Amino acid sequence: MEFARRCFCFAARGFVAVVMAAPAVHAEAGLQLSLPFSDGAVLQRDRVIPVWGRATPGTRVHVRFDGADAEARADAHGRWRATLPPHASGGPWTLEASDGRSVRKVRDVLIGDVWLCSGQSNMEFTVSQAQNATEEIARGDDPTIRHFKIPKSWALAPADGLAGGTWVAATPRTVGDFSAVCWFFARTIKARTGVPQGLINSTWGGSRIEAWMDSRTANANPQSIADAVQRQEKEEASRLAVTRRRLAHWRTMSSDVLDRAGHPAWATETLDERDWAPIDVPRYWEDQGYYGMDGIAWYRTHFRLSAEEAARGVTLGLGMIDDSDRTWINGVKIGETVQQWNGARAYRVSSSALHEGLNTVAIRVEDLSGGGGIHGDAAQVYVQPDGSARRPLIEPWRFRPAAVSLVPDYRQNEVPTLLYNKMIHPLLGYALRGVLWYQGEANALPGQALVYREQFADLIRAWRAAWAQPELPFLWVQLANFRTGEDTPAASPWAELRESQSATLALPHTGQAVSIDIGNPDDIHPTDKQDVGYRLAQAARRVVFGESVAAGGPVFQAIRIEGARALLTFDAPEGLSVRGGGMRVSGFEVAGADLHYQPAEATINGDSIVVSSPTVAQPTAVRYAWSDNPIDANLIDRVGLPAAPFRSEPKR
Repeated sequence: MEFARRCFCFAARGFVAVVMAAPAVHAEAGLQLSLPFSDGAVLQRDRVIPVWGRATPGTRVHVRFDGADAEARADAHGRWRATLPPHASGGPWTLEASDGRSVRKVRDVLIGDVWLCSGQSNMEFTVSQAQNATEEIARGDDPTIRHFKIPKSWALAPADGLAGGTWVAATPRTVGDFSAVCWFFARTIKARTGVPQGLINSTWGGSRIEAWMDSRTANANPQSIADAVQRQEKEEASRLAVTRRRLAHWRTMSSDVLDRAGHPAWATETLDERDWAPIDVPRYWEDQGYYGMDGIAWYRTHFRLSAEEAARGVTLGLGMIDDSDRTWINGVKIGETVQQWNGARAYRVSSSALHEGLNTVAIRVEDLSGGGGIHGDAAQVYVQPDGSARRPLIEPWRFRPAAVSLVPDYRQNEVPTLLYNKMIHPLLGYALRGVLWYQGEANALPGQALVYREQFADLIRAWRAAWAQPELPFLWVQLANFRTGEDTPAASPWAELRESQSATLALPHTGQAVSIDIGNPDDIHPTDKQDVGYRLAQAARRVVFGESVAAGGPVFQAIRIEGARALLTFDAPEGLSVRGGGMRVSGFEVAGADLHYQPAEATINGDSIVVSSPTVAQPTAVRYAWSDNPIDANLIDRVGLPAAPFRSEPKR
């Protein structure tokens, strides 16, 4: 399944090394502070400030901060926790802890608002990957906005400590590695409040919501999970052994074999390829006997040209390449693309690199992690002489691994409790202003998307209870538009998951950023994170700070049937409008008693919308933007915020 494959590719594409964390063990003797309390930390303003760490059992620990003092005694396991009084925003100050024998100082501490940013790859997505990245990085200079990235890590039982992490202040040198959604959110909030912003980034691409739940909330048996992880590790070892035996065919590995002139020898026009293996293109190499392989490998093939075609030049289409490529024709380098795993390559080739007869293509592919090699649509792999039609590259493809490594894919990011245990539990007690959440793609599957409604609400309740902050604000991004190829007129798991997200607004102190108008139908990771961050910030201004601002577009309220028409009313403080102008709205469908939906005409009539269809004489239900990629949905409010997808029928 192509969508599942795309999710897997990015899920495994970690920008921080995966740490296989074991359950916590007793700390070494000596005074220690937990990792979040390190140089450059941001602490939550106007709330009590818990501070904790490790010390020799029985030791009394004294904590001091800007004239305030607190004491705690280390328990039998060496754990201690002290509580400082609330403090106004500002800084920098120094946090000091002492056990009578040693002193630990945390310098450059700011007091402001702290946000926990969690979820899967769209929250993990960095500023360097966002649209206009060069400009955004250049202007990303605000050292009072700080980012703490927790390494991807997991544990079978709740852990006391994090696997790593440091506080990093935003500068053009560092901001490119920040979570883009978090950064653009914080930048907006900082402009409104003027106080420092702390961003704790606890994310893992491809993760399911169950992985972020504690065992009770996930209704998971820890022993069963441990057994499943052990089985998974054995299966991975077996699959990697098959790849290892296949790679043994080549006695030596080298990233770049050079000729006497210092050029890549495997890019030359003529080469003895008898030692190379056949391979299908386009298709990931993991699916062809090279499971778990990352690194550098080469492809070679050929195509024929007439003398006239060679003289005109060609365009060479190579499909999508995961992640980077350098491409030669007849030993002449004709193109290079870096880290664009889901972007199709199409290189223009001048006549100077071509000749009549057989021409040789050589491609050096570098895969960072996850799926590797040439993939995508077969129609994207072609040669097209100027002025002529495309024709497929039908000559056999040959393949040669160069410098590679084998990386297991245990998928702990899908297993209940494992990420919570190591990436959330060690944070409990760190005072927060709120939680920002962007997750759901991995749960948007048939039979699972509606279950998310209870799961999401349960997670929010559980995190609030664990933090002892019953009114902890929780803001999230509703799934963007994306063409999965999985939805049908009868069912759309992505629409169902969006419905589950909207239903969770029934919990107090929650907010949602609708993003069905700013996604990319062909990329599950849209680059417009600026608008996402802004919309989350608008929700925060209303939910967290109590401002009277437009925090979301029109929200469906009620339906009334009048003959062949359905009249819909909305909660729309900023009124109803249509993107592009006019009064006719697209994206609506209407159904009769059989609930077989038909395209409908919809028109704004004051503060309501009239919906009808000539094929439905007696409507009973209406739905809007009900597909994975509701690209035609154009209902907005007067400030441009989109209406949330909905259906009026009873929720099944």
